[in-house]
Amino acid sequence: MSTRVIMVDMRIPPRITTLGGVAALLSVLFVGGPITASATAATASVGSICYSDLPSQAHDTLDLIEAGGPYPYSQDGIVFQNREGVLPSRNTGYYHEYTVITPGSPTRGARRIVTGEQSQEDYYTADHYVTFDLVDHGC
Repeated sequence: MSTRVIMVDMRIPPRITTLGGVAALLSVLFVGGPITASATAATASVGSICYSDLPSQAHDTLDLIEAGGPYPYSQDGIVFQNREGVLPSRNTGYYHEYTVITPGSPTRGARRIVTGEQSQEDYYTADHYVTFDLVDHGC
C-alpha cells in the first residue's frame, strides 16, 4: 500500500472572491472548522492615504499585483493573517500581503501592501502592521 502526499499552495491570487469557498473548505479539512480572524485592536488604526502620496515603490508593488507578478520575494502573495487585528475582521484567506521595497534595506523592510478581496481594497503599512492606511485610488 502506498502513501500519497498532497501539497497545497496556500497562495491564493488577490481579489478572486470565488476562491472564498475553497479557503473555507481547506480550513474545515485542516483544522476542523472555519477560521476567522479575531480583532484585538480597534479598526480605528486604519486611516487613508491618497494613491499619489504613496512612495513610488508602493506604486511599483501595486502594478505588480495588478499584473499578477513576478514578485521580488517568495513571501509576496501569501495569506495575511491579520493577527494584530488592525484590519477589519475577515475569514482567513481574505487578505494577502506584498513587499514594498525599501531602498537601501538589506532585508524586506517594514513596508507592505495588504490586499483584500474587493476591487481596489489595498492597505499600505510603513511600520510592519502596526498601522494601515486604505489606499484611495481616486486622488
